[in-house]
Amino acid sequence: MRSIKTNGIVIAENSLGDSDKILTILTPNLGKISCVAKGAKRPKSLLMAGSQLLCFGEYVLHKSNDIYNIQSCDPIEVFYNIRTDLDKLNYVSTITKIISDVTTENQNNYNILKLYLNTLYIISESDKNLDFIISVFKMRLLKILGYAPNINECVSCGEKDNLTEFSIKDDGFKCPNCSKQDKSSIKLSEGSKYAIIYSQMADAKKIFSFTISDQALKEFELVSRIYFNEKLEKEYKVEKL
Repeated sequence: MRSIKTNGIVIAENSLGDSDKILTILTPNLGKISCVAKGAKRPKSLLMAGSQLLCFGEYVLHKSNDIYNIQSCDPIEVFYNIRTDLDKLNYVSTITKIISDVTTENQNNYNILKLYLNTLYIISESDKNLDFIISVFKMRLLKILGYAPNINECVSCGEKDNLTEFSIKDDGFKCPNCSKQDKSSIKLSEGSKYAIIYSQMADAKKIFSFTISDQALKEFELVSRIYFNEKLEKEYKVEKL
């Protein structure tokens, strides 16, 4: 069978015997796939760098009996700054767990992979608040997965102005009157409302290119955490130091 060339990032690695590894690689077109990296644990293996967690590279694969075997890899980015910072690594571990949960084999993952790589790059190369980064990541991922909230008008009455709360139950902004009987609504400042809108509407490469106050970040983090867990029906927690 002919070789398959694809970009991808290692989102999980496990030992297979004394010298081999089984990798989970997220690719744009093949989806999330399991690959055998034969001899990757040997000190002089050409696959050593390409078989490490978070290595993004160009992989040449051979598929036989539903099993992918890695023939070669040309690493593009290894996100070294994440590997050497335990706090960053803890956030990335949670983000990677989310990515693994929402992807499958034979799925077009181009937009998810792009978001994941952009998020890793910002964490690796900037000093932006990690709660801010993961909150933007969650809200943007929900949009990609088809759970975009209604941010254009009150989800109950259609009012387009004076949108002051976010309804977890009804998936979007609400005006003061409609939010009175909604126990799931969370009050928003202009800053946190802007963060929600920007995370949905901004160009993919610019979604982290804004700042908000500490108070607005607390509101934004609360909305993104509760809304995300509600939609994915699972609670994701970062193990903070």
